[in-house]
Amino acid sequence: MKIVHRYLAHEVYGGTLLVFSALLVLFGFLDLIHELESLGRGNYQLHHILMYVALQIPGHVYELFPIAALIGTLYALVQLANHSEVTVLRVSGLSAARMAGSLLRAGLLFVLFTFVVGEFIAPPSERVATQLRIHAMSAVVAQEFRSGLWMKDGSSFVNVKEVLPDSTLIGVKIYEFDANYSLRAISFAREGKYIKDNSWLLSNVEQTRFEGSSTRISNLPQAYWNSVLNPDMLSVLLAVPEQMSAWNLFFYVKHLSENKQKTSRYEIALWNKLVYPFATLVMMLMALPFAFLHTRMGGISGKVFGGIMLGLSFHLLNRVFANLGVLHDWSPLFSAGFPTALFSISLVGLLWWLEKR
Repeated sequence: MKIVHRYLAHEVYGGTLLVFSALLVLFGFLDLIHELESLGRGNYQLHHILMYVALQIPGHVYELFPIAALIGTLYALVQLANHSEVTVLRVSGLSAARMAGSLLRAGLLFVLFTFVVGEFIAPPSERVATQLRIHAMSAVVAQEFRSGLWMKDGSSFVNVKEVLPDSTLIGVKIYEFDANYSLRAISFAREGKYIKDNSWLLSNVEQTRFEGSSTRISNLPQAYWNSVLNPDMLSVLLAVPEQMSAWNLFFYVKHLSENKQKTSRYEIALWNKLVYPFATLVMMLMALPFAFLHTRMGGISGKVFGGIMLGLSFHLLNRVFANLGVLHDWSPLFSAGFPTALFSISLVGLLWWLEKR
């Protein structure tokens, strides 16, 4: 039986790798075509575009892997069925349940791979890609260093330690220079919130002014700051909840809860991060019934097409329930887990029906 398990795993891995490579090439090409429209904007040149497209690949890996696993597993099993190998395995005593167990064992590697990419590779890659793009297109916002985010604001330079997803600035330092490039003042604020019309409200401000040979230090509970920066400009530097890691989502949900703010969108994204890798297993098992269908019920191309439609339906259902959960304040676990649970129940019923035939 170990030989059968290894053989099935080998076929599934090969089919998934083939499909996955084709999907990544396709989506990479579409990204390239889309970005070419921005060629020449600011300093955004071809090498920037190629780097941006390359940095987007981990995000596509995370999003596409369950669909690639479905189509790849489907392709491998249909090929086996077309060569009557599935029939031989079943006659030899391999039940649908045991074949499903073999697929689950092979799919555990896919689950681990999806989780690692979604948690540790895709979020920082997406962040670097966005920073690269905005830095090449505009000289106002610079890339992020260890000391935080640096921006040029007229004759001032601004350093922000952290930008939260709601565009709140944490740890704001403003270095003001005069026309002769002499340092005129340094202001430090614990927090900055956007009001309107490029105006920010800074909290707990400590300001040091340089006046000739003397300095003057003042502490203000609040201060207004007019800047060219606005949330729209900063949003390109921020990852949407779906692109954040589960670790960052957990702490941001905690931050919102402590400040009595709405957390539903981020909680749904957090649960999606935890559930989504296991959707790969469900997608792989969804390919199993296609292998048991008789050849006259559709050739390889027809079954693969059916698998593609099934994968797209799952992806669409995930997005729909995530949005409906935010709109109607549904339970985050229900919003994130219902599509996977629905497909799992349907799969169990379908396998039971095939076994009873």
